[in-house]
Amino acid sequence: MAEGKALLESQELIFRASDLRLKIAFQQMNSVEAKDGWLRIRYPDGRVALELGAQAPKWAEKILHPKSLIDKLGVKAGMRISLVGLGDGDFRWELAARSPDVVEGKAAANSDMIFLRADGAKDLDRMRTLQKSIKPNGAIWVVYPKGQKHITEAGVFAAGKQAGLVDVKVASFSSTHTALKFVIPVDRR
Repeated sequence: MAEGKALLESQELIFRASDLRLKIAFQQMNSVEAKDGWLRIRYPDGRVALELGAQAPKWAEKILHPKSLIDKLGVKAGMRISLVGLGDGDFRWELAARSPDVVEGKAAANSDMIFLRADGAKDLDRMRTLQKSIKPNGAIWVVYPKGQKHITEAGVFAAGKQAGLVDVKVASFSSTHTALKFVIPVDRR
């Protein structure tokens, strides 16, 4: 038995103790059960039981029924979505299933959300112009590659701030890309 910290990520459970590190992907879990404040998991390398109290059933639900990417990104039915430089076919298909109003290749006026693929500083410079195409309570999601020296999280944050936007959320877009959500500050809406 070890005492430590458990983290529930979007696709894996992580446990860290002074002498133990454990990372279990949801897809590796054979069974998940929440009972009496305990979360019990069976996986190929063994079993783990975490005392989580009232959080145990919530964690079990998140593990057994993880949110889809578009749910994590907050896409709702009927939203107007613009894709700028983002040609991911699976993502486009998921969006079209949720909302018929998806515009590709440019930012449509009165967009609820714009997804901007950013591979470098030049792409980030577009944020100031793109915000003119979102509704006052809309958002710009900047999707950029993970672990690159030429485009970093700090650089994306700085570009958003320079464009007059505020960051409100970060999400794993894929195994290779991260997404940062920017909105117009409340006092400018």
